[in-house]
Amino acid sequence: QVQLMESGGGWVQPGGSLRLACTTSGSIFSINAMAWYRQAPGKERELVALITGAGFTNYADFVKGRFTISRDAAVNTMNLDMNNLKPEDTAVYYCNANLVPADDTGEYDYWGQGTQVTVSS
Repeated sequence: QVQLMESGGGWVQPGGSLRLACTTSGSIFSINAMAWYRQAPGKERELVALITGAGFTNYADFVKGRFTISRDAAVNTMNLDMNNLKPEDTAVYYCNANLVPADDTGEYDYWGQGTQVTVSS
């Protein structure tokens, strides 16, 4: 069974940096896209950044120029480098993948459990 797991969250002061990682487990045939979402208290979950299987990236306007998404296709992992963090970046960050499991022909969305990022002084 495919599972996603995030790591790298924590507390950082405004202007600081963090790197989030998303690792996969289970047998995967192919990954169409991976993405980072976040959800702040009392708000809906929102897309932060996305990277396709071909390596194309897309960012939410509120992180452009500050966050960088990357992926190691050989080991099906994904990272999010977050720089110049702001208090409004405080949220639970979730890893998402749209993929085809090795024992299936369908495409499915998988989610990690989330990792807390807190930006405060």
